[in-house]
Amino acid sequence: PLMGAIPVPGSPVGLTGLCPLAGPSPTSSIHVYTQREVYGTVGSHVTLSCSFWSSEWISEDISITWHFQAEGSRDSISIFHYAKGQPYIDDVGTFKERMEWVGNPHRKDGSIVIHNLDYTDNGTFTCDVKNPP
Repeated sequence: PLMGAIPVPGSPVGLTGLCPLAGPSPTSSIHVYTQREVYGTVGSHVTLSCSFWSSEWISEDISITWHFQAEGSRDSISIFHYAKGQPYIDDVGTFKERMEWVGNPHRKDGSIVIHNLDYTDNGTFTCDVKNPP
């Protein structure tokens, strides 16, 4: 997730990340790793790292979803989705023109870049990885 105080141009933007642990059974799980906090400067870009480890082989049906919850908000929105070998930037919110997919699931990487940071980007970003079945 990304968190921080409201910045002015040239000041830091804070982002925080969540590392959920998911799995269909105790013997088969995915561990997802993100940086706890990421800071960037208004107008610059920042990489939101998401790496994962699976006890199973990486399926062709692997999916990666990034969610954003603005600071002070209870609602979370989906901003990015990777499925069937293709990245999809959700056509909602202020991220759609500023996001870049830099991950590679075969390298266990689900990272994205957010360009032209704004103070409204303060909040929590969550990387969710599913490796069916």
